[in-house]
Amino acid sequence: MSALRTQLSWTQYKFLLSIDTQEKREFYIAESVKNNWTSRQLERQINSSLYERLLMSSDKESVLAVAKNENLPSDAREIIKDPMYLEFLGLKREASYYEKDLEQAIITHLQEFLLEIGNGFSFVARQKRIHIDGDEFFVDLVFYNRLLQCFVLIEIKTHKLTHQDIGQLQMYVNYYDRIEKNENENPTIGILLCANKNDGVVKFTLPESNKSIIASQYHLYLPTEQQLLEEVNKELANFQEDRKEI
Repeated sequence: MSALRTQLSWTQYKFLLSIDTQEKREFYIAESVKNNWTSRQLERQINSSLYERLLMSSDKESVLAVAKNENLPSDAREIIKDPMYLEFLGLKREASYYEKDLEQAIITHLQEFLLEIGNGFSFVARQKRIHIDGDEFFVDLVFYNRLLQCFVLIEIKTHKLTHQDIGQLQMYVNYYDRIEKNENENPTIGILLCANKNDGVVKFTLPESNKSIIASQYHLYLPTEQQLLEEVNKELANFQEDRKEI
């Protein structure tokens, strides 16, 4: 870590030295330097188990390689988290929320949201109006990702995801691909940020070759250590079952 003295503070060193494995520490060093995290941002990412959460949805080698700039992501899933934890929005547990409430909270805490959503994102527009043959539609949030070199559209759904929601976002993605994106840019990515989802519905609504639509479940509160351990054990059990079938 001595080579990074000019880029990291002593407070960040303190957090990094408390990490128990070299591989995990290298991941947080790379992310801190690449994203210019403050000490507070680094602390949140460690406390919210960013490393473990990414490994639950991506293979270890790809996550570390992208983090250390050894290679560019080949798939949006390598940098977009599922699930996303939005505890920084400060929304109360006992309340119910409309999609516009969640959207407004994200705009109010945009810096924190950009930190959680993944690497390389910049904000473009909110409630972006689209005109299609006399009809008007509105995309909740539009971002651009410099690593993927494409637009990223986010639709917020506070209910359980439906196939109609997926179709709606696919239409927005198609519009951006055909009207908004330049020839040198990559195909548009659509993210359905939803309170709940059925992965089977997502799988069978979209074509097998799909790389443009991602359904990411959001949580308004950080997981407890026990909840995180249960999720990791579940993923490990699924992995072992898959190996048995091969």
